[in-house]
Amino acid sequence: MGAMTISASRPGAREKELWWRFARERDATARDELVGLYMPLARRMASRYAGVAEPYDDLLQVASLGLLNAIDRFDPARGTPFVGFAKPTILGELKRHFRDRVWTIRVPRSVHDLLARIEKASEALELEFHRPPSVGELAERLGARPEEILEALEADHDRRPLSLDAPPSAGGDEPAGEWLGRRDPGFELIEDRIMLESVFPVLDPREREMLKLRFVDELPQTQIAERLGCSQMQVSRLLRRALARLRDAGEQGHAGGGRRFSRVCG
Repeated sequence: MGAMTISASRPGAREKELWWRFARERDATARDELVGLYMPLARRMASRYAGVAEPYDDLLQVASLGLLNAIDRFDPARGTPFVGFAKPTILGELKRHFRDRVWTIRVPRSVHDLLARIEKASEALELEFHRPPSVGELAERLGARPEEILEALEADHDRRPLSLDAPPSAGGDEPAGEWLGRRDPGFELIEDRIMLESVFPVLDPREREMLKLRFVDELPQTQIAERLGCSQMQVSRLLRRALARLRDAGEQGHAGGGRRFSRVCG
């Protein structure tokens, strides 16, 4: 029947009897009664971290697991009080839970401990001042530096990065991944541009200018001829010669370069 079977008049004797039965015989019933006897300890330790990052019920499960581990490992023959042995075990399970399962971004254990203290101090100061406490007030109450308080609060805020599948705001419908970045329409042309830049030195400045006017500014040959002071026939001939030189340079430096330059330059 759990903790209700423990005698109120002789709790020490009953506790020793349970430990003897469990240590000597690994009696499952004795183990269950020991769990019931010390469950208040697990509840108190879980409540220390409740509200910092995890619901109380989840933390209680973790603390209960730590309690079970402590009971299984405890040796009553050594004469050490069980509570003193169990507390570090339960606390270790809670901190491991925060480190491995709750926080996406891991921070030092000192920050976890400070957050738990900040949570308690914030509640006490808010009741005292009837308003949320400032960073300076928290630092003074906890005997810490203001920058340490700010570091812990920032770590608490950023412990779980925004999911790319989540909407950016409560009223938004579009997932965050849709506004964090867009596909660059020129991304597929990067390799072509690199190849062009690698062979452009074979052209003289006049040819480069002509190619720019034709393929970047997209001017017709008649306007190019007017700008360069030559005939349209000369422009056509110079363009063909410049493209041919680019293809030859591409074929020498890149496998399949001639086909690539033909596709890029038209």
